[in-house]
Amino acid sequence: MLDAQICSPRLTDFSGDDAKAQNAVFAFLQDPSTHGLGRPITRIDTHGAAVFLAGADVYKVKRAIRLPFMDFSTLAKRHTACVSEMTVNRENAPGLYLGVVPITQIGGSLQLGGPGDVVEWAVHLRRFDENATLDRLAAKGALGPALIDKLARAIVTAHGRAPVRDGRRATNALRGVAAETSQELSDATDVFSPELTAIYARDLAAAFKHVESLLTRRGELGQVRRCHGDLHLGNVVLVDGSPILFDAIEFDDAIATSDVLYDLAFLVMDLCERGLRSDANHLLNRYLLLSDDESLQVEGLAAFPFFLSLRAAIRSKVAVTLGRSHPEKKAPSEDALAYFEAARRFLCPMPPQLIAIGGLSGTGKTTIATAVAPFIGRAPGALHFRSDVERKHLFGVAETIHLATDAYQTEISLQVYGRLRELALKGLHAGQSVIVDATHHHPEERDAIAAIAARESASFLGVWLEAPAEVLRHRVLERKGDASDATPLVLASQITEPVGDITWSKLDAAQRLCALESAVVELAQRAGSATPDDIGRLSRKATG
Repeated sequence: MLDAQICSPRLTDFSGDDAKAQNAVFAFLQDPSTHGLGRPITRIDTHGAAVFLAGADVYKVKRAIRLPFMDFSTLAKRHTACVSEMTVNRENAPGLYLGVVPITQIGGSLQLGGPGDVVEWAVHLRRFDENATLDRLAAKGALGPALIDKLARAIVTAHGRAPVRDGRRATNALRGVAAETSQELSDATDVFSPELTAIYARDLAAAFKHVESLLTRRGELGQVRRCHGDLHLGNVVLVDGSPILFDAIEFDDAIATSDVLYDLAFLVMDLCERGLRSDANHLLNRYLLLSDDESLQVEGLAAFPFFLSLRAAIRSKVAVTLGRSHPEKKAPSEDALAYFEAARRFLCPMPPQLIAIGGLSGTGKTTIATAVAPFIGRAPGALHFRSDVERKHLFGVAETIHLATDAYQTEISLQVYGRLRELALKGLHAGQSVIVDATHHHPEERDAIAAIAARESASFLGVWLEAPAEVLRHRVLERKGDASDATPLVLASQITEPVGDITWSKLDAAQRLCALESAVVELAQRAGSATPDDIGRLSRKATG
């Protein structure tokens, strides 16, 4: 729930007859006897609702308010909003959303779901562990690859079944949102520097203009959908080990209608700003991989800096509003400045780079690529394309399904390497740095991937990993649940096959992982991508 805060009942927050009538309803819902309980009921207030946590149940009542973007001022409108909330959330969170319940009155007594005159409506939810929302979990540290994998799959599934909408209209609306957000930031002269907000407004408008035709084209291809609309970490909860998306925007289809990558960008931005860039990078890469059309989504990343920046800017202006509502609290203003700086930073240009990592099976190509990707290029880091995974895609099987030996015939491998180069080209063209992870056993494969960087005028780094045969054999034997089908026999064959002249930077793959990560990022910096801060961070990690 957006910007929720636990508080005691405050029944004077509203104005108008409907709003005053809610006082009795709120008191009724906060009475433990209403729910047959002997312990206090917890109330949570958001900008648009009052939520009551009663044992295993949750009741959410829309506030009787009218805002520029949300109108719950009448009972009929609140009922419509409750039904809409059920509709837009039930598919993604079927176990949480239980129904819309009337609060009725007979004489002077209120009842929950009983007969009588309906005086209010509530959304009825199954209560979950409030400490299991991803924002609470992220406050304790990284979410980790396993959870991020599940999250990416949940988002891809949600986007896949979301209704397609008018892309041109959504693109025009997004232009308006960007302009309105810039203006609201500029008006907050008590919080932001007028010079900086003016520069940001100019840069954001230019960023939109740069990708406007792309967004229109993506709309024509069905990538604008009725999405979640408010997909930050606080609106995802872990239930029985699975991330559940809840509390989608229900009050305005226009706000929730967007490019699917704009919907995703909220979570990516949220993770980046919490210092969880590895999680953010992994989420983007897994989302692309699980999408129906990986190439289409990679091309769409040209708009990602704009999407990330606008998401951060909107959070900034929301923080300003909260700061004015609670002037005694300094945190909202601090949050506003932090999000504004993030919004500016996301628009800073950074030339893309192509890194190719090669070596025999067991040298740790994937481990290194995954580790360094968050530190390469613009947020949230480099795209990671892996030959083992693309081969499985080619055959339409899951990553961990073992392929027969005929799947590794020369003609199949040519297709796989061609696909890797195609994805790398699209990623670079979109402005995102790319890491290609494959054996690159033959000189022509190494030359071909380097040519992709030259074609896009991007810097190129080739890394060749080496380790003693016994180390490689041990690693291959230890693999479990991985996309690689390499066996000791495959490795033995690779060892005997000549690789030609290696001109790439050679690194000892038997050294400590942290030291190897640091070495790769340092090479990337020399080639023109990673920042000195990245090098220092990895160096401290290697020696810590």
